[in-house]
Amino acid sequence: MGQKCNPIGFRVGITEGWKSRWYAPKAAFGVFLVEDERIRIFVDKKLNRQPPFAGVSKVEIERTRDEVKVILHAARPGVVIGAKGAEVDKLKEELEDLVNRRIAVNIVEIKNPDMDAFLLGSSIAEQLKKRMSFRRVMKQKCEAAMVAGARGVKIVCSGRLGNAEMARVEKQMLGSIPLQTLQADVDYAIIHAVTTVGVIGIKVWVYRGMYGEQPVERPPEDRFRRRMRR
Repeated sequence: MGQKCNPIGFRVGITEGWKSRWYAPKAAFGVFLVEDERIRIFVDKKLNRQPPFAGVSKVEIERTRDEVKVILHAARPGVVIGAKGAEVDKLKEELEDLVNRRIAVNIVEIKNPDMDAFLLGSSIAEQLKKRMSFRRVMKQKCEAAMVAGARGVKIVCSGRLGNAEMARVEKQMLGSIPLQTLQADVDYAIIHAVTTVGVIGIKVWVYRGMYGEQPVERPPEDRFRRRMRR
């Protein structure tokens, strides 16, 4: 039988870095680990689960002796920052109350959201909640990722698709997804869409080329021509 593993975990320590970067004595390790998870859950609920959606796909945490540095990778950094930095200051205060430590918040813009697995999956989940056709949504997102410069994309949805009585699995794939090549930059995410008929699981793989290569950014006029040909 084929044994599948998480593409991110497969590459951590080899070509991918850790999302939490700090050292701690044995006594404090568990406390810091729980704090990191609480920060991630809080940021996800505040910025991804309620409007206005900021599209935070990754939260990195670094610790020094004095403070905790939280790095947010967001598709809409303006939503996180707010007018004159009011929202980011409010977020900083809430995080400090949550973990009772000094917090520094940095925001990194995701320049190409269509090549981010988490944002693609979140977009599919939002459209499935609105009862859109899952086949059409999956096909549109695959094409959007390929137009944005991805080498390959695969989307798998499982659950009661189309309000069916029996749960099933549907797959859409374009391009190639090298699963065993460690030098291949493959982004991966699992999203759960909570619909009225049940939870639909969405898995997204995005192959962005080899590490060290710059993704091929197609000009807007080229994207328009490709769409017109279809």
